[in-house]
Amino acid sequence: MEQVTLGRTGLRVGVMGLGAGGHSRLGQSQGKSEANSIAVVRRALELGANLIDTAEAYRTEPIVGKALQEVPRDSYVLSTKKGPRANDKPISAADFRAGVDQSLQRLGLEYIDIFHVHGVKQHEYAHVREELVPVLLHLRDQGKIRWLGITESFSQETTHEMLVTALQDKVWDVMMVGFNLLNQSARDTVFPITQAENIGTLCMFAVRSALSDPAALKELTDKLAADGEIDLTGYNKDAPLDFLTAPGVAASVTEAAYRYCRHEPGIDVVLSGTGSVDHLEDNARSLQLPPLPQEALDRINKLFAGVDSVSGN
Repeated sequence: MEQVTLGRTGLRVGVMGLGAGGHSRLGQSQGKSEANSIAVVRRALELGANLIDTAEAYRTEPIVGKALQEVPRDSYVLSTKKGPRANDKPISAADFRAGVDQSLQRLGLEYIDIFHVHGVKQHEYAHVREELVPVLLHLRDQGKIRWLGITESFSQETTHEMLVTALQDKVWDVMMVGFNLLNQSARDTVFPITQAENIGTLCMFAVRSALSDPAALKELTDKLAADGEIDLTGYNKDAPLDFLTAPGVAASVTEAAYRYCRHEPGIDVVLSGTGSVDHLEDNARSLQLPPLPQEALDRINKLFAGVDSVSGN
């Protein structure tokens, strides 16, 4: 798998990263065995997808930790996260610090490569900057974390206000950004700054239900059309993205969606979550294919150019 440099971290990572959350949680949401989830993590590493992303909220840190036992520590990059709130209140600095230690224990690691503040909303950012960033900087000085990251709450705030605010500060080394062919707004609001500041970018929401379920896609595009956000003139209203599976374009809409994100300037790593080794391998193949044909890209960009109201979830 092609390797890229993750911004100013200097970390070398595969263009696909394995997400241990999402709807699957490495298969745990479908009742799959721990052994199956461990096999997914280890197969990702074999494929060259050496960035593994988990979080306290996903409840997969212990499984990821077991999967990484006896794997050389310098052969993978571990990303994990903790949210800025607890019991519907802003989390205290002390509790956030304790959470990092608990993540280290669950993972069985001495340090975490990238520690993110997880799912931050715009109204929470001031608390993150004033109370939690000093904690992260201290933990970095102690060697418990290496790089500071922040992730947005894209399913609820689809216009990236929090990240735009966070980009005014110079502390963030990595950002997890919601981006897909349905909502391309980060191209104008986030990526020009992350590129200028050499901030590593992890793409989430490349494929969610609307890009893997034809019925969900039709429901979403019908609503966007009714609201005047897209114009379906010249498109198949029952399957508006069917042009992506024409001969010489892509084998599936899902493949096209991954390729669309993979080759977007400003995206370093596309995260893919699954509980199936076969599905993991399919996604890895998609993310190693060339860009979509220019004509298909032009049609996607024209159709969804004004959309920033949906996540694809």
